[in-house]
Formats: sequence, structure tokens, C-alpha cells
Amino acid sequence: MSVTAVRLVEVGARDGLQNEARTLAPEVRAELIRRLADAGLRHIEAGAFVSPRWVPQMAGTDTVLEKLPGDGDVTFSVLVPNERGMAMALESGCREVAVFTAASEAFNQRNINCSIDESLARFEPVLAAAKENGVAVRGYVSCVLGCPYSGPIPIADVVRTATRLYQMGCYEVSLGDTIGAGVPTGVRDLVSACAMEMPVARLAAHFHDTWGMATANCVAALEGGIRVFDSSVSGLGGCPYSPGATGNVATEDLIYLFEGMGLDTGADLGGVVAAGAFVDQRLGRETASRVARAWRARHGAA
Repeated sequence: MSVTAVRLVEVGARDGLQNEARTLAPEVRAELIRRLADAGLRHIEAGAFVSPRWVPQMAGTDTVLEKLPGDGDVTFSVLVPNERGMAMALESGCREVAVFTAASEAFNQRNINCSIDESLARFEPVLAAAKENGVAVRGYVSCVLGCPYSGPIPIADVVRTATRLYQMGCYEVSLGDTIGAGVPTGVRDLVSACAMEMPVARLAAHFHDTWGMATANCVAALEGGIRVFDSSVSGLGGCPYSPGATGNVATEDLIYLFEGMGLDTGADLGGVVAAGAFVDQRLGRETASRVARAWRARHGAA
């Protein structure tokens, strides 16, 4: 990837919506995703094959996928927790899936009811099926800069978990500050440590904005060599197992940030602001993106 470009992974339709009290119909979620793709975003999480009992907001992910274009240059990925989820993803024709674990044992137990080692063992058949079917796998590591239950996380624990995902076959590993507690110095230390054990080009950054540090942390990750950033339209998100955590860093904010730094995101800011207004209206919420608010004030309602 050119050093003059960054890649944004849009997670609003999955990580963002899964924490909203209001569940959107698959048709509405598909329309949101189409609008985001039309705005130039080329990697979009479309949903998750998880139990609708535990995450009702993701019910009907197969229907969402059916309503998305099957060709073109946009990657529509889905989250899968286990072999069953992977089977559903394959049946839906997915070409990329994501698996998730945490650097915190306490969080993993609360989130997916198993230890870190047990979660990695669950991924082995997922990765085997992915390899057999030519499906790319992306890995997530939560709580890399702190846990809501056990506090600070040793960097060595993060490095160990991220490296194992990479060695298992994840082409990219996203480092997630789930509770939004990180600051730039900690981000630099973490990225540097991970880059000693795996290629920095295989790392991505995933920040929440609980303490208003998300964009500053993105800059710190950029300075450390990371060029892939997860973001969520309109700042949607949070985590049901992380009390007090707010949404993901807003896609609009990162487009403004990186484009202003002379880095190409490939996305149209106005188009993303409009997509954010579309989903905000249906959720009955205000945008969490400062950039979106400024854009609307200057250009009128999106």
C-alpha cells in the first residue's frame, strides 16, 4: 500500500449497529451499506453470523448479503464466532470473514464465555474451512489498551494473542481499544511491540472514542506504520460487555483527518455524511461525529 494512502474498514453496519437498542431491518442495513459503498468505501463489514438470541441486531445477515452486489471491487465481510457461523458465511457466498478474541481473559469470559486459548481453538476449523474455500480471514483482538473488568493489559499479552492469530492464518489483525482508554504514547508502544513479532503491514487499528482520544490515537498508530483503520459511520457503536464505552471513531472524522494530512482514503466525505444521516434518522439518534455536524452546518442537511 502506498504511504500516501490509508485503507478504512467500515464497521458501522456490524460493530456499530450491534449495540443499538433499535434493531434495523435487513433491507435498511443493506441500503446503508450500499450508500457507504457508493461513497467510496471499499471494505465494509456487512453483519455477523451470531446467535440472534444474543445479538438480535444482526439477525438476517444472510438477507443483507443477498441484497448487496456480488461483483465489483467492494469487500463485504462478516463476523463469525465459530464453525457454525463459518458454515453460514460460506452458504451466503462470503469471500471474507472475521474472527474475534481478546487480550483479556476476563473480557473474553464475559463476551464469548470462554478463555483466550479456547477461543483460538474454536477458530482452527474456521480457518481450515476458509483456506479450503479461498476465503480471507481477518482477526480482531479486543481490550488491547485496557479491560473494563481487569484494568490495564500487559503489552506482552496483546502481542501474544495478535501473533497467534496471524500465525493461524489471519491475513490482518485489528488491534481494538474496546473501552477507548488508550492515549498516543500507549498506542506507539503497543504498535512497536507488535511489529517486532509480525509485519506492521498486517496490523490494523480499531479505536473507540470514550475519552475523546480516538483520532489522536489513529495518528499515533499511523506514525507507527499502520495504514489500515476501522471506523464507523456517524460514530455508531459501543460494546454491550464494556460498560461506559462509547462508539467507534467516526468514519467522517477519519476521512477529514487523513485527507487533511494528504493521505488518500478513496472516500467522499459528503457521501459518508449523507449515509450517516440516513442511519441516524432510522435509529432516532444524533451523530457522534464532530466532522459530520460541521459538514451539515456548512452544507445544510445531508
